[in-house]
Amino acid sequence: MIRNVVGSVLALAGATAAVWSPFRAWYDGRHGRDYPIEDLFTGITDTRAEVIGSILLPFAFAALVTVLGVVLRSRALVAVAGLIVLGFTVLWMVRVGQAEGSLVVSGDGRGLGDGVANAFGGGILLLLGALVMSGRARTHRLEPAGPPPTHPTLDGPPPGDTPAGQPYDAETRSMPYAAPGRFDVPAEPPRDRGRDEHPGG
Repeated sequence: MIRNVVGSVLALAGATAAVWSPFRAWYDGRHGRDYPIEDLFTGITDTRAEVIGSILLPFAFAALVTVLGVVLRSRALVAVAGLIVLGFTVLWMVRVGQAEGSLVVSGDGRGLGDGVANAFGGGILLLLGALVMSGRARTHRLEPAGPPPTHPTLDGPPPGDTPAGQPYDAETRSMPYAAPGRFDVPAEPPRDRGRDEHPGG
């Protein structure tokens, strides 16, 4: 529970930093919201983008995925949001490096700005949140018991195998395959010993 709370706080903080980053300077004082999203795939230009069509779009989508992951306690969704933020930030850096020839960092407002740092920090916080979260608790399903045995055992026939109206003989509990009834064999009639001793008389 505590891990989910801490991870959720980190993830939401990372999503907030990522969404806020386009409103800060990214390079040479140019804000991230001024970069069209298509420039990340075709090359950086001087064209100024609308806010909805700027680099803010993938970051807003990542924030939406983060909120969904926090609600569902899904570590995978939060991790995907972090990868989206870091992926688009790295892609932007590659395109700017190709357009400028190199990337520089300076304290006079030239080069990389704090907006890039916010985007990187937001992506890292999202990944940390995914690592800290414990996710949803797993429920163990109880397997149903198997069907009752249908063959005789040493303790007697299975329940329900005794024919209706016929009581179960406790003496045959140790004889699972014995016949259910008893057969009385008639005794041989006694012989006449006198006739056997004197057959001619």
